[in-house]
Amino acid sequence: MSEVPSELKYTSDHEWLRVEDDGNVVVGVTDHAQAALGELVFVELPESGSEVAQGDACAVVESVKAASDVYAPVTGEILGVNEDLADTPEKVNQDPYGDGWLFRMRLVDPDVLGELLDAEAYQALLDELD
Repeated sequence: MSEVPSELKYTSDHEWLRVEDDGNVVVGVTDHAQAALGELVFVELPESGSEVAQGDACAVVESVKAASDVYAPVTGEILGVNEDLADTPEKVNQDPYGDGWLFRMRLVDPDVLGELLDAEAYQALLDELD
């Protein structure tokens, strides 16, 4: 069973989002997504300073099985990326909600957070997939 931390927000495309104390957000792929992909061998992250719209493909994670787009869960500016993943993409597999985060964003519209799935709704989505 996939881990679904209750303090995070989720998308139906299996991204997670954590709101930081400064109002910015950290984004990654869920435990379910990394498990489905298998061992990651490469992560292509967006450029810092770039603007992304909610739903835009903005990163790519590649595994031994497949490559998958990562979509921006909200509209905003990319503030930074997890540089460690260039040399150790497997961190996404080992710790998807911690050291395996992908990028940080400045959120344009905090109201959009209400449109994302909470842990209970995301778990229900996973249950439907099983």
